[in-house]
Amino acid sequence: MAQQPHVVVLAFPFSTHAAPLLTIINRIASASPTTLFSFFSTQQSNNSIFSISQPNIKAYNVPDGVPEGYVFLGKPQEEIELFMRGAPQSFRKGVEMAVEESGRKLSCLVTDSFFWFAKEMALENGVPWLPFHTAGDASLSSHVYTDLLRETYGVGGIVGREDETLNFIPGLSNVRIRDLPEGIVFGKLESFFSVMLHKMGQVLPQATAVFINSFEELDPDITTDLKSTFKQYLNVGPLILTTPRPSVPDSHGCLAWLDKQKPATVTYISIGSVATPPPNELVALAEALETSQVPFIWSLRDELKVHLPSEFIDKANGLIVPWAPQIDVLAHGAVEVFITHGGWNSIVESIAGGVPMIFRPFFGDHRVNGRMVEDVWEIGVIVESGVLTKDGKMSGLDLVLAQEKGKKMRENLRDIKQVAQRSVGAKGTSTENFNNLLDLVCTQNYA
Repeated sequence: MAQQPHVVVLAFPFSTHAAPLLTIINRIASASPTTLFSFFSTQQSNNSIFSISQPNIKAYNVPDGVPEGYVFLGKPQEEIELFMRGAPQSFRKGVEMAVEESGRKLSCLVTDSFFWFAKEMALENGVPWLPFHTAGDASLSSHVYTDLLRETYGVGGIVGREDETLNFIPGLSNVRIRDLPEGIVFGKLESFFSVMLHKMGQVLPQATAVFINSFEELDPDITTDLKSTFKQYLNVGPLILTTPRPSVPDSHGCLAWLDKQKPATVTYISIGSVATPPPNELVALAEALETSQVPFIWSLRDELKVHLPSEFIDKANGLIVPWAPQIDVLAHGAVEVFITHGGWNSIVESIAGGVPMIFRPFFGDHRVNGRMVEDVWEIGVIVESGVLTKDGKMSGLDLVLAQEKGKKMRENLRDIKQVAQRSVGAKGTSTENFNNLLDLVCTQNYA
């Protein structure tokens, strides 16, 4: 009797990486109940995402890499560096344990795309390697083309050229050098994080297949190019349209409050779980909201709320909450615009809700995402000069809420959402790609 497949899944336990990976693993596990999935992340990450999962998924904890008694130095990405330095060994030990416990040999390795070392793990075990890229394909393309970009622009030699566009990379002709993620041609190229992403871009073409939470029709030129770069490139999203959302408690009454508002009048603000606007920008945003008198829901961590003017909080024409059920908020008919940092999950959720965006980008893929949103898909705008000011926020709100351009954004969103829904339909491209992914993951197929 043939052994049943045993898939090991390695999640990146920071930001919003692990949750979408678990989402698609749940869907695959549901479609292949005889396949065992061993899902590895840190205890903190697993505790935050494993509310409901398929019975054939088993969670395993790996160390977070922080030595006992360690005092954090406050360096950028310090937690990530500590975790990643020990990750290859931690994951190898974990895989050995899962194989021994289950009595099933490893048949496939599914990982976050950040784990460049997974290529060697897959080769050592003679199994397929299937990395999942949690961001959009514009940022993915920029990392794949890092070496070419460095050859073209040099390292750190972009002064005066920041607004040149990347016309030589398919699908990125509207993207400017300044929009690229840090660590490609500017920023600290030798930092641990930059080196990690550079290695990722170099090894992904050697993976069995790369899959992503998007749909082919959103960026057809990038998709065609990456299909020629990777052995297989599978757009399997938007996951929000294919996977039933687990109900989340609306502990701060956001949806009940939205039910009392007029249709298409509310501004929703969430700057992400990692990005932190400086106090002066929080004040500027509060002043713009106060002046405009638009009703709003602002998801703002309690420790940042202290920077807001007390008179604004006392007279606020909306809700200021430490957490909001974002997917449900964006799907509510009362919400008219979304002020966001521009992470990929937020973009996909905004498209699903049909809500135009105002971007305040911070780092990573935020700027390139903003450029695609503003100049390619035309479903949002980037704030003036990339920072929050009262006047800039007022003009952005006016553009989206009152001007003809805002109306055009909503029309574009309706069109894009319809295309997305077709892509996940019975004969859609994302459905076809998911079926291909399912075969790759769950077939007993040693490389």
